Amino acid sequence: MRDIIITVLVFGMLPFILRYPWYGVLAWSWLSYMNPHRLAWGFAYDMPFAQIVAIVLLFSMIVSKEKKSLPANPLVVVWVIFLIWLIICTVFAVYPDLAFPHLIKVLKIQLITFVTLMLMRDFQRVNQLIWVIVFSIGFYSVKGGIFTFMTGGGYHVFGPAGSDIQENNALAVAVLMIVPLMLYMNKFPPKPWVKKIMPYCIFFSLASVIGSQSRGAVLAILAVGGYYWWKSNSKLVTATVFVLLTTLALVFMPQSWHDRVDSISEYQQDSSSMERIRAWQYSIAIANDRLTGGGFSSWSLQNYYQYGIEAQRAFVAHSIYFSVLNDGGWPGLFLFLLILWLMWRQLSGVIKLTRDDPDRVQYNFLARMLQISLVAFLAGGAFLSLSYFDLAWHFMAITITLSHLAKSPHEHIDGVTQTPRVVRRGVRAPARGRRPQVPRET
Repeated sequence: MRDIIITVLVFGMLPFILRYPWYGVLAWSWLSYMNPHRLAWGFAYDMPFAQIVAIVLLFSMIVSKEKKSLPANPLVVVWVIFLIWLIICTVFAVYPDLAFPHLIKVLKIQLITFVTLMLMRDFQRVNQLIWVIVFSIGFYSVKGGIFTFMTGGGYHVFGPAGSDIQENNALAVAVLMIVPLMLYMNKFPPKPWVKKIMPYCIFFSLASVIGSQSRGAVLAILAVGGYYWWKSNSKLVTATVFVLLTTLALVFMPQSWHDRVDSISEYQQDSSSMERIRAWQYSIAIANDRLTGGGFSSWSLQNYYQYGIEAQRAFVAHSIYFSVLNDGGWPGLFLFLLILWLMWRQLSGVIKLTRDDPDRVQYNFLARMLQISLVAFLAGGAFLSLSYFDLAWHFMAITITLSHLAKSPHEHIDGVTQTPRVVRRGVRAPARGRRPQVPRET
């Protein structure tokens, strides 16, 4: 029955995607993050729904009369240069036959992300994309939080099978990245009922992060919590809430969780941690030796031994920084860090531009929440191979759109109004096509 429902839903969306290409971005995001077909047990489980939607989306975008272009933005320029550099590094990879399939996978993700950037050009569409992302990943975070309470935290919380967030560590970081967007939806709910349930969703999502028993997630929580406290206007209240939640987690979680957290300070005795460190050493060594790094999928014992690294097995870097260092050498890592810095800078620019504008308070708050999401990615990603994870790049696309909207709030881009329609207390917004009545002086 699940197979039939999911199949009908996906194929039922296709006519709408043909008519409205940006619907395809929403559908693809839902399939990519939630992987609903993995909740089935029959023929739908392995159906390439995301590829089908992507093909229809690209066709619809090509034939659509809506103007499509990448915005003139420094982040876009560096982004494109980074992808070109990855292609060059793949050509000169240590194992080209293994590197090219990985490159194709990365470029597919990047293609849809650029399509997102071209189609999601107004604030309403950006909001809808955020809702889809939060719902898709939030489904697993809320379910995982409930599971954590029901089992006493004795089991790991995992994501959808076969996805980038299947692993407990990856899911935990993804959840930490969407929790700030849940706060955004709670402050600016699309429907009244959303505001009622969102606090519970946030609570269970944070519980799922703890329940993942991920050591990297614990460090990411500390980083996110510390940054949130630093930026908070009510530092005492924020600190009190964090202390209460931390105490609850310490009391509730089983001994197995405490043992894993305690092992952070004893990483020399943990085989998994030492394997990651050896992978980091290899990434540095091959980047020092080759301008283009090792390219994708260069991890092997043979290469380890070549650079004097003794190990029982070759292990991927499990770090967004060292993964890119291996894949693209020092130039690749520089471009990657420059992209992240430009994203942060543009979000700071949005915050500065909209700080004293009551009509754009929504822009301001969203930019602040995206910065917290970026902190989660930077901290949690330090211990995970999520360099090319869709979510981070989707957030970059949202950042670019938000930056352009903030810089030209009262103009139209491609026929789309950029300023969100705000109704202040006691003032009714004018109807479309009708000029607002300006009170006369008395």
